Amino acid sequence: MSLADTPESPTLLQGGGPLGAPPVLRPRGSNHVGMRQFNERVVLQAIRLNGSLPKAELARLTGLTAQTIGLITSRLEEDGLLIRHEPVRGRIGQPSVPMALNPDGAFSLGIKIGRRSADLLLVDFTGAVRRREVMPYAFPDASTLLPAIRNHMAAIQDGLGALALRLVGVGLAAPFNLGGWHKMLGLPPTVSDEWNHIDLCAQVQSFTDAPVRFAKDTSAACVAELVAGRGRDLKSFLYLFVDTFVGGGLVINSHLHNGVHGNAGAVASLPLQVSTGKGVPEQLIAHASLWELEQSFKEHGLDPTAAYDARAMQAPYEVHTSGWIASAALALAQCVVSGTAFLDIDAVVIDGSFTRAMLTRLIDHTEAALATYDWEGLWPATVVAGSIGSDARALGGALLPLHENFAPDRDIFLKAS
Repeated sequence: MSLADTPESPTLLQGGGPLGAPPVLRPRGSNHVGMRQFNERVVLQAIRLNGSLPKAELARLTGLTAQTIGLITSRLEEDGLLIRHEPVRGRIGQPSVPMALNPDGAFSLGIKIGRRSADLLLVDFTGAVRRREVMPYAFPDASTLLPAIRNHMAAIQDGLGALALRLVGVGLAAPFNLGGWHKMLGLPPTVSDEWNHIDLCAQVQSFTDAPVRFAKDTSAACVAELVAGRGRDLKSFLYLFVDTFVGGGLVINSHLHNGVHGNAGAVASLPLQVSTGKGVPEQLIAHASLWELEQSFKEHGLDPTAAYDARAMQAPYEVHTSGWIASAALALAQCVVSGTAFLDIDAVVIDGSFTRAMLTRLIDHTEAALATYDWEGLWPATVVAGSIGSDARALGGALLPLHENFAPDRDIFLKAS
């Protein structure tokens, strides 16, 4: 047994994992992660979170011995996961050689299938987006969308050339019920019901030899924020994502919390009024979804797709956007208060598939609405802007295979307190 296999107790570090480039990757991510493999993942994690590091600093951060770090970094360099930077000369002793993640060490593909568009993101080992494909539509038609996804996936993998052997997985992000809310969308049940008979994950798996993993779209977005955004600084938070339909996710103690049915943070169905027994109370989805803004634009002869780009904050759209923001902020504020009362969380992160200027305006109005509530008995929630935006769902999908293969904690996503 080598020193790298000895049962040391490395420090668990927050975050995820990126990678590097030569031959074919050794198999990783088996059900039993041995101590040697675990230590390798801890080293990769430390570099991902802190940038390039010399071996001495890696030993200090991980708690592993200098000899163990030397063996691990040599193996990872041979695997093409790490690269050496130029030596850094100090005042005393030998120059240190920083070790860094090799961007070409591994790749992952994230696919988001939404009700207004499908996005494909190819992500390298450092988490950088290397290729992007976007397919907009009025509503996803399975008979045309799935072949289009297959063609885009083939083109992306072909574009990698020999590096296609380093594609470690595909993360698929989509609503649990893609055909749901068809009445709000104005679609007949027959159109939406088609999705109820499709095993979406199996369909995408048939397009590639890489393993495919599924996540609810808003949970995937929450993963992106947890790993690559504000979640690095927040231990527990409620995540709200405003898209065609509003949705959410939940992080507790630096782990994505899925709930019994994988639907934790399903804020779309949150009732906004107390039931009086004379009808069903309206839900958050009816007041904080971009669908409502789309309808307002259409009623005034404007392009509904402007809800998702810079036009929404410009004339003649801006007056209608302002009205929607005022209404959506009131609904989101009630959601924030309810979430705070139940969860006692650090913060509420709000993001969406619209411009940053529009997000800033929405958060400003939400904070103003929160000031009108009685916070007696509660710790007031801190509302912060998400940092990922419209890429969140596809990026979160892409991060899932990378973390499953290379992060110390495969059960998304342990971070140090």
